[in-house]
Amino acid sequence: MGTSNGSSGKKILVLASTGTVGKLLVEQLTSAGEQVRAGSRDPAKVAHVRGVEPVRFDYRDPNTFAGALEAVDRVFLLSPSGELAQDDLLLPFLKAALSGGQRKIVLLTASGVEYDDSIPLRKVELFVERSGAPYVILRPTWFSDNFHTFWRAPIVQAGVLPIPAGESRTAFIDARDIAASAVAALRSDRFDKQAFTLTGPEALTYAEAAAILSKVSGRAIQYVNADDASFIQGATRAGLSEGYAHYLTALFGFVRQGAASQVSPGVTTLIGRAPRSLAQYAQDHKDAWKA
Repeated sequence: MGTSNGSSGKKILVLASTGTVGKLLVEQLTSAGEQVRAGSRDPAKVAHVRGVEPVRFDYRDPNTFAGALEAVDRVFLLSPSGELAQDDLLLPFLKAALSGGQRKIVLLTASGVEYDDSIPLRKVELFVERSGAPYVILRPTWFSDNFHTFWRAPIVQAGVLPIPAGESRTAFIDARDIAASAVAALRSDRFDKQAFTLTGPEALTYAEAAAILSKVSGRAIQYVNADDASFIQGATRAGLSEGYAHYLTALFGFVRQGAASQVSPGVTTLIGRAPRSLAQYAQDHKDAWKA
């Protein structure tokens, strides 16, 4: 795998450690024998397992930065879901993390942000790239896991998947493979100073995705090509802020133009095997769509 950083005795700080990717990453790192400091606004929510030290962390509270960074030589971070001005949120912490040392940064952003330097997440990438510190940037496409989180309610309640994606294709990626990619980036210097787009092995339409979910769950699930207004209404009803619902709708505008259809070798390059298919993801989560 290349030179490992794991023998330093230092800890890895994982932020958003109770989120979709963070939780999986903590599990995979500790399974690999790493010592993890798991940052969370509520450390009580961090699973108390061997090798994990919960620590209070809040991007909006600089007083939590020093304690989280103590004895840490590698940091995994991403913007919490629902945030729009990600640069304002992440940059103060990154400046603290990179002061007075050469901590390695593994940053999770999103596929496509590299095409527009005015995008908040791209501004964060540029800061990391220009910092002089070792880094790896991971840019995942749309998560397969959205089907059992964000999009679960209409599937369970009405057997529909109302998404404004038209007939476009998306190379959905399983969050377990995002976490595994981050493990590889954190535990080796082989991938330093590089950015990787992370996708699944094939690009599917949402209608094809609905057919796969139907097959494994045993219930009829129909893709409905929602208009933007209906999608925003449904997203806010599901608990998203109106601003973030509008942001997602704008992203789906790019999806309709084919922005999510690229299949990238990033996961295979990082972890040495092909990423999971949507069919495999669905099989592993089939109970999630039972009423």
